[in-house]
Amino acid sequence: MSKIAVHIPMPLRPFVDDAIVMDADADTVGAALEQIGDRHPGFLQRVIVSDGELRPYVNVFVGTDDVRSHSGLKTPLHDGDVVSIIAAVAGG
Repeated sequence: MSKIAVHIPMPLRPFVDDAIVMDADADTVGAALEQIGDRHPGFLQRVIVSDGELRPYVNVFVGTDDVRSHSGLKTPLHDGDVVSIIAAVAGG
């Protein structure tokens, strides 16, 4: 397992007791998000849709790499990685 940090955006903080950063021990992005979801009910449903994919307006990065351009939720993690959840901004 890899020790990583997950940065939580403002709209999701009420679902993680207002935490800005959550620690996780996980080998993939999906496992890290599930671990947070197990500790904080209501979080995971706002990040992942029922078929197990990221919601369309939720972007997840490992460092500066968008996980959608890699292996999605199966993107591997290494000790010290920083995962950032970014809510997309839409409108015009």
